[in-house]
Amino acid sequence: MKSRTVLLLWLVALLLGASVFFLKKSSGGDHRNSTKRAPGQTLFENFPAKEIATIEIKGTKDAVTLTQKDGKWTVAQRDNFPADSRKINELLRSLTDLKVTQGIEAGPSAAANFGMDESSEKPEEHGLTAIFKDASGKELATLSLGKNLDSASQSSPVGGGATGRFVRNHADESGFYAVSEVFGTASPDPKTWLSEDFVEIEKIQTISLSKPGSDDNDWALTREEENGDFKFTDAFPGVQIDPATVTPLKSLFSFARFDDVVPASEVEKRSTPDKLQKVEIITFEGLTYKVTLQPAKPAGTEENPEEPPAASDNYLMTVEVSGDLPKERKKPADEKKEEAEAADKAFAERSIALTETLEKTKALAGRTFEVSKFTVDSLLKSRTDLMSKGPGPGVTAPPPAPGTSAFTPPIEIPAQPAPEAPSPPVEEAAPEAPTPPSEEPKSTDPESPKEEEVPQAPEPDLPAKE
Repeated sequence: MKSRTVLLLWLVALLLGASVFFLKKSSGGDHRNSTKRAPGQTLFENFPAKEIATIEIKGTKDAVTLTQKDGKWTVAQRDNFPADSRKINELLRSLTDLKVTQGIEAGPSAAANFGMDESSEKPEEHGLTAIFKDASGKELATLSLGKNLDSASQSSPVGGGATGRFVRNHADESGFYAVSEVFGTASPDPKTWLSEDFVEIEKIQTISLSKPGSDDNDWALTREEENGDFKFTDAFPGVQIDPATVTPLKSLFSFARFDDVVPASEVEKRSTPDKLQKVEIITFEGLTYKVTLQPAKPAGTEENPEEPPAASDNYLMTVEVSGDLPKERKKPADEKKEEAEAADKAFAERSIALTETLEKTKALAGRTFEVSKFTVDSLLKSRTDLMSKGPGPGVTAPPPAPGTSAFTPPIEIPAQPAPEAPSPPVEEAAPEAPTPPSEEPKSTDPESPKEEEVPQAPEPDLPAKE
């Protein structure tokens, strides 16, 4: 073989080797991801969680602004009502540690493919956009949340079966990312971020409820001890209270929750003052709560007055508290030293808890809350509803006065018309008395019927004589 041929063969071999090397490198493990962040890396190179003072979350219609001041988070759309700091801190912590599971190379124009189409009116296509700012208003980061991976598994470029969500860091235009976090608590609805702290009332001594649209009481209940039963303060003779109906009042507002906080600008539009009722609650520990309740008009009905309003069973509620907590406990004269120490410790712990409760409740003053009917249903009973349907054992109810009920004098009974006198019955001729047999003349007519004889028992048959 000529040297020239050998040289050509070696040259071809080198070219083929180089081609295979570069082909393997382009498809092998040494390939560098086309997006800035690779699987396993955090989505943000350095998320500035401690510098964030404002969070804005926008959806198709709703939007919420969460603001931090003096270490406390508030909800701007609810007149700066306290926000749930725990939920906000969880969101910031998740973003700080959020890791990429897959990067997809695509430009911002492909956002609609991942459920981040800001022009769409459908929430599942529009997605959410969260903007994070510092105290001066400078934008620190912007994040878009798109489709969930499980709902987009069929069209997902990373395959199906995964749980998580598509996200986009607006500062990174190299592509979109799949992450394992779903961000289930992220919502543009302001009420989902409100703090859950609400009124909590314990050891109720007296309760009174006014009539709708009036300052006059419909009823008032009281009890002599914490574990006792309620009684009417002005019960009528023979009237008993219904234990099954009043028992829930012992734990009234113990575990109450509200649905939303109504902004001051919306209260008048949703009020029904003609149905407003006032409640006064006094506890054994000297606190007085004044509550107002009224049926709530559905939100947004004023925007479309021609459309019939949607049904609403919710109520508008306000609450105020007053009273001075006791500084010292009353000590029995014969109290032993060991008993006094335990009682003093319990009193001190209770005083701390009551002080915190009092401060939280005072912070609710001036706010209007929307609560479900279930929350206040046990309270919104009429006097008749609270009464037993009969006199108690061993009690004889007095006869009712004309026009009143046997159970409650205020209930009027409509007068009944006097019944018409029945027409006298038509007199029928009395049957002729039968003539005694001794006085009845005997008939001589052979065809005339024989006189009627008194039936007697038949005699036994006797054998005929021969």
